[in-house]
Amino acid sequence: MTIAIGNDHAGPDYKFEIIKYLESKNIKVINFGTDSLESVDYPDFVHPVANAVVNKEVEFGILICGSANGVAMTANKYKDIRAGLCWNKEIVSLIRQHNNANILCIPARFTSIPQAIGMVKTFLETEFEGGRHQSRIDKISLNC
Repeated sequence: MTIAIGNDHAGPDYKFEIIKYLESKNIKVINFGTDSLESVDYPDFVHPVANAVVNKEVEFGILICGSANGVAMTANKYKDIRAGLCWNKEIVSLIRQHNNANILCIPARFTSIPQAIGMVKTFLETEFEGGRHQSRIDKISLNC
């Protein structure tokens, strides 16, 4: 499995710890995020992650910024991206089970690093339930 990860200046510490966790599980990570705490524009790091997911270069994406709202909004502009903003494992389970989310968005200013790693673990271990949820997902993307 390969995962793309991206972050702005609010998330380098989170990213490094998440990468360590993923690599310990033999998951390959493509790092599209900044390694610096200097202010950057989050869309610059979202677009490569979303493109990698859309083009099936990776199975999933992880995005990290202060509130995770900006990264989620940007990623969800892409057809076939279902990016979910999560702050606990219960929400992570639901975005996978019901929404078949393919990008996890983590708010670094509202979660701890251990919480974030727990969310990543839940994201990867939770399966999409399909069924009635698939028909709802089919109605998400616009054809314009």
